Amino acid sequence: MKLCQGQVWKKDKEYIRIVKLERLAVAYKSMPNLGNKEGSLHQTSKKDFCRLLKQARLLAPAKAAPVSAP
Repeated sequence: MKLCQGQVWKKDKEYIRIVKLERLAVAYKSMPNLGNKEGSLHQTSKKDFCRLLKQARLLAPAKAAPVSAP
């Protein structure tokens, strides 16, 4: 599994978004709803974070609007 900053995962009824990804640590935000982006911020080791994501599934990234060159 390849972790990247900004990924959104869904586990049960909560969404988990990676806020900051470092070599040995992860800061993530746990939200009950993606729409309002309100939630609690957590920091943990990368090993514990991977254990947390074991039962979660990665949501597809939102498609960015194509930028037209002038």
